[in-house]
This record gives sequence, C-alpha cells and structure tokens, in this order.
Amino acid sequence: MATFVDRVELQVAAGSGGHGAASIRREKFKPLAGPDGANGGRGGDVILEVDASTTTLLSYHHKPHQKATSGGFGKGDLRHGAYGEDLVLSVPDGTVVMASDGTVLIDMVGIGTRFTAARGGTGGLGNAALASTQRKAPGFALLGEPGEERTLVLELKTVADVALVGFPSAGKSSLIAAMSAARPKIADYPFTTLVPNLGVVEAGDFRYTVADVPGLIPGASQGKGLGLDFLRHIERCHVLVHVLDAAALESDRDPFTDLETIENELATYAAGLDEEAETRVPLMDRPSVIVLNKTDLPDGTEMADMVRERLAERDVPVLDVSALSHKGLRELSFVLGELVEQARAQLPEPTVAPIVITPRAVDAKGFRVVKEEFEGSTAFRVEGDKPERWVRQTDFTNDEAVGYLADRLAKIGAEDELFKAGAVSGSTVLIGPGNDAVVFDWEPTMVGGAELLMGRRGTDKRLEDNHRATREEKREDQRARTDARMKRIAAMDAERRAGHWADPSKDEGNA
Repeated sequence: MATFVDRVELQVAAGSGGHGAASIRREKFKPLAGPDGANGGRGGDVILEVDASTTTLLSYHHKPHQKATSGGFGKGDLRHGAYGEDLVLSVPDGTVVMASDGTVLIDMVGIGTRFTAARGGTGGLGNAALASTQRKAPGFALLGEPGEERTLVLELKTVADVALVGFPSAGKSSLIAAMSAARPKIADYPFTTLVPNLGVVEAGDFRYTVADVPGLIPGASQGKGLGLDFLRHIERCHVLVHVLDAAALESDRDPFTDLETIENELATYAAGLDEEAETRVPLMDRPSVIVLNKTDLPDGTEMADMVRERLAERDVPVLDVSALSHKGLRELSFVLGELVEQARAQLPEPTVAPIVITPRAVDAKGFRVVKEEFEGSTAFRVEGDKPERWVRQTDFTNDEAVGYLADRLAKIGAEDELFKAGAVSGSTVLIGPGNDAVVFDWEPTMVGGAELLMGRRGTDKRLEDNHRATREEKREDQRARTDARMKRIAAMDAERRAGHWADPSKDEGNA
C-alpha cells in the first residue's frame, strides 16, 4: 500500500448558504405585526493550510472529495441560520495548487500559509431584511447561494536546503541516515528508495534539511524510472550533492560517467521548468558538492584516487566519505552548512505584496446582453455577476419572488439593454452561463398605473391602517347608521300608504 503520495486530484465543494425565511410576526392584539423571517447562514469555506506535521498527500489520495458544511436555514421570530463551519485541509510545506487546466493558483511555502480553495455560498435574506417603506410585507425570501465547487491538482515539491542526487544504490539513503535522525529503508538492490526522505542535520551552529531523492537513471527527465515523478523535489533546494558510487559493481560505470549522466538529466529537466521569481537561482547554477561514497572499500578507495583530480577540475568541493564507517561525514556536514548559509544570505528579504484596490467605474453596468442562437432561434443571454446571483437566489415557485427579480433586473437597466439588442415581447432570454442558464419568454414591464389600484408588490393595506377611531368618531358613525336606517323605514311606510304594496291573497281572490 502506498505511504507517500506527492500528486493528487482533489475535488472540493464549499457549503451552500441557508435559505431565508418568509414569516409574519403574530401578537395577541396584532395578528399581522410585520415580517420577522430571518436570514440564512453562510456556507463554510474549504481552506488549504500548510501544517508542519503533514508530510504527504496520502489522505487526499484515499479521500479525493472534500466538502464543507452548509449554512442553516433562517426561521421566524428573527432567528438567523447558523453559519457553516470552514473545512481546513492540512497540506505539506511546498505544495503547489493548480487548477484542472494546469494553471498555478498558489505555491504554498511556509508553515501557516493559507489558501481558500472554495468559497461558501451566501445565505439568503429573509423577508424581514427585504422589507422597506415601499415593501412592508414581503411574502417571499431569497434562497441561499450554492457553494463553490472546484477540481484542484495538488503537487508536492519538497522544501529542503540540500538535495542528494545520484544513481540507484549510490548510498544516498545510507548517507542521510548517517547524517541525521531519518531512518529510510536501505537494501542492496536498485530503487530501494521509492519516496523522498527528509532529514535534519545539525553541525555546530548550522541547521538545515537534507532530501534524499530516489535514484535517477538515463532518460529520467523524459519519464523513465522514477525520475520524472521525483525530480520536482529538487527544485527548491539551495545546494545539490552528487553522490557517486566509487565501488560500483557494473564494469561499464565509473563516478565521472555517472556525474555527467546525472548532470545531463538535471539540465534537461531544468530547461523545461517555468521561470520562477528572481528569488530562485537557476537549478544548474546552484552550489554543488561531489561526494565519493563507499571509499571504505578497497575498490572504492582505488576508484576515488583515479577520478579525484579529474573531478577537481570542475572547481567544486570533492569529498571522500563512507556512510558505513562515517568517514568524512563531519567535514561534509560543515561544508554543506556553510553553502546553505551563503545561499540563504543571498535571498532577498520577504516583502508583503501591496494591496491594490481597483474601484469600479461609475458607469459600469456589471452585465452584458449577448445575442446568440438557441434551439434554432435567436435568443438573448444576460451575463454578469449580479443577474446570475439574483437568479440563483430566486424561488421560481413564488410569483412575488419572480416579480421581485424582474424589478431588480429592470432597476439595473437590463430591459433597456434587451431593447437595444433587438429583443421584443416574447423573445427568448437566458440568464447565466452555459446549460445552467434560466430560460424564459421575455415580457417587458408595463407601467400603466396598476400599482395605484392594487398597491405596490409586497405591500398589505391592512398594515398601513394604523388609525384608531376616537369615542366621538364612533358615536358619529353610530348616529349616521341610525339616521340611514330610519330613512329606509320611513320610505317603506310611505310606499305602503301610497298603495304601492298589494296583498297577494286578495289579488288572487279577485281574479
């Protein structure tokens, strides 16, 4: 079973916002006391955070789907929905976050670095928040927005000061085990090391990390062996250590040839790297040290003597060491410590990126109308953050909510833009991108005084009548009703005396 994973595809989904509530407060002597529907809670975010205790992406290899909790629904009596909890995912230091198309979103270096991978949806407003002087009794609420969903690629690039590179079985794992407290698997066959190993070395006042990169072979930069999978782990190092096997059993190998082969693979890989910031020295220009390992063996000592002068022509330190007997390890640790300190001193001071605020233009509409073909006919698509967000918040089963959406679109000038684009009554209008757009037949808003007869949308005249009659007004109303009743009785008596009323039985008898 895999114990180390340095590249995964992670699907993250933030929490959705809770729906707002449509409710009316009811009191003993005031059955319609006004709206009291509360807002829905906001959905939780999905956040990536660099954690020192996390060294692999294995957990996301087994669980590639991660979702934050959604916000709670709003309730009556102004009880707001609970906020969804953020989902914090721990990642190793040196993790590169990319979009599904390969675009680098962030390079997460440094303990505590955070990145919001997916933002939670906003909670919907309740009818209490939608009430105004013109809309005193909204009979609807807004829906919560769905949380953001994204597919990310996480790629781990080990953050180490020193990288040990070399052929399989050159003794890199033994070397890092002898210099630090790391305990990698060590065996006498090629490709024993299948994962990068990290170790911390302390030499006097020097303290630095060493990475044991799995063995490279010719063609590693093109994907042969394990090279392509793990070459990325040397990109961030300050110093390269070429570990050469001075006692190789193969007759066609020698330390100098091995060095040339590894340098060629590194140069090929470095040529394909994207240009990083000026804070990073090109890979092939970084300080390097040549280590002749296994010189405790007779064959190793003899081979080291043969190639030492030729290797010294490269003007880099050449050291004879033995991971088994610890020969030359102390000298090597101090040489690496000095080179690491020099490289760190050349790094510029970290600066905080300035905050750039770009105000929106005064005349910016925030949307646009595009004419396109839809199901064989001409349609008009409205694109923009506001219209698309409003559509997601609208409950299309509520006519009043749909009317509120129409009012909002008309307010930002969507109807004017549709007229300019050539839309007429009955034209097909789409709001939103792609196949998720809302499709409807457009009917322009008619302004003909209907609101004066029926009242504004979302109003209730019962809530507007706050006058309480006085005792004198009640007496005057009673006198008016009594006078009207006496007049009706007098009129009926006058009609009877005038003979307008006849007895039906007498009429039948006369007949």
